[in-house]
Amino acid sequence: MKILFTFPGQGTQHEGMLQNLPGTTLVQAREVLGAEIDTLDSAASLTHTRAVQLSLLIAGVAWARELERRGVSPDIVSGLSIGAYPAAVIAGALEFTDALKLVALRGDVMEQAYPHGYGLTAIMGLTLVQVETLIEGTGTYIANLNAETQIVIAGTDEGMAQVAARALAHGATKAHRLAVSVPSHCELLAKPAQKLVAAFQSVTLSRPRCAYLSGSTGRVLWQPEKIADDLAMNMARTVRWQEAVVSANEREARLAIEMPPGGVLTCLTRQAAWEGESISLERSGMDVAVHLAGRLQR
Repeated sequence: MKILFTFPGQGTQHEGMLQNLPGTTLVQAREVLGAEIDTLDSAASLTHTRAVQLSLLIAGVAWARELERRGVSPDIVSGLSIGAYPAAVIAGALEFTDALKLVALRGDVMEQAYPHGYGLTAIMGLTLVQVETLIEGTGTYIANLNAETQIVIAGTDEGMAQVAARALAHGATKAHRLAVSVPSHCELLAKPAQKLVAAFQSVTLSRPRCAYLSGSTGRVLWQPEKIADDLAMNMARTVRWQEAVVSANEREARLAIEMPPGGVLTCLTRQAAWEGESISLERSGMDVAVHLAGRLQR
């Protein structure tokens, strides 16, 4: 039986999320980011994509390292969107200092491309086929396939509002505008993604020491060049979280531990016919995670 570490994407961030992090990860981040680190998780900073993504990277790495320090190591790692970066760091494929620089660039190019008027909206209670019909003529795109009946769309505020109204009229249980200010995971970000592709040319990645499971393809990647492509381009590719969870399940992962903040991936994992335990470290606590991991490994 195996352990899966999961790392959340944008929308889970909250003010103060970097306070009281374990270990020295924040100190390492300060060496790269300087004084920016002092206000990175403030309410004002978290209105910007760069700060959100850096905060999620730092928090994910810090808490995963603490689990490893306590003897709980992953067999598989996977992240949703920006969560792929801390996943790659914990897998040993990407150096943390390189990840900080790349994520800072990622946040900047995404926000510069779409400074306002765009974002993501989650449609719950409808299938992919139904949502695909509803987005016709609205200029919006399918962004995330999180669960069978949880589909996220990307586009303009006006277009998403139009789809949300249609969805609710057609039986959706909820249409929720996410706390994301860019139209991620669709072709609108294909051009900005090329700047990340170029940046990765000067970064050396390594073969991961555990399975790196792509949240964009639902497949395990071992080759450094394929992981680099996955990281650089995932902002413009549809998230296939349900497929990733099914893949981890098929590889006999039976304990999924979500790094803080939040518990979104924990809920989504449970919806994907997960056969084991799925917990959020933030909600369940470190001691519970260590206990469950020990029980699984005996």
